[in-house]
Amino acid sequence: MRRTHIATYFTPEDPDSLRELYAYPENLTRPWLRVNFVSSIDGAVSVSGVSGGLGTPADKTVFGILRELCDVVVVGAGTARSENYGGTVMSDDARERRVDAGLAPVPPILVVSARASVDPESRLFRDTTVPPILLVGRDADPVAVSNLRAAGADIHVSDSPTVRSIDIEKAVSQLNLPRILCEGGPSLFGQLIADDAVDELCITTSPQLVGGAAGRIATSPHSLPTPMTPAHILTDADGTILSRWVRRRPRH
Repeated sequence: MRRTHIATYFTPEDPDSLRELYAYPENLTRPWLRVNFVSSIDGAVSVSGVSGGLGTPADKTVFGILRELCDVVVVGAGTARSENYGGTVMSDDARERRVDAGLAPVPPILVVSARASVDPESRLFRDTTVPPILLVGRDADPVAVSNLRAAGADIHVSDSPTVRSIDIEKAVSQLNLPRILCEGGPSLFGQLIADDAVDELCITTSPQLVGGAAGRIATSPHSLPTPMTPAHILTDADGTILSRWVRRRPRH
């Protein structure tokens, strides 16, 4: 039986222990897909359209650690636009730890956009040390694809026409990037659940009520109940709850 690690307080002063708690499984034989989200106590995924209003110091710390441990950060085009994504940022120490672990110094951002609707002048291209990867649909606008490639994007074209039909796990596995970190948004997360592709969810519960019309962290036309078990639950003194949920049965 898997034991859940429950701590009374979050301890940012001990980052090595946090890296151990959030470590990917060793000796992976297939991609491991981790999803990371933050939501309010009442289930809101954003405040005024962005997740930044839900952030806490503990969430920021874990956000950085999750990025440090992964091979690639996957995000939907809508989230990349609304959150004004740039490239991942790694400190010199983090880069050294990654290289020592056999990873690239900085993980790339992979944007899923069936129509290649990404601005080549956005921060993804201007504020990054690693060119972004774009996974686009087969019917993507060829002019947009050409412009993004000229801006430096590594373009990969799916056989499928829409985001919901793109096999994201297969596409990423072909890039030999097994430690996958998906940062949303809700429709992409919902698709991954419907595809039975999620291995774990790391979720921060922000200690506030939001109300409004903000949606939930995952949305999709069809549901697929997936039993999960808590790997750890941490709490910070400000009320932030950090939990990691792993599938009860491994995927095959």
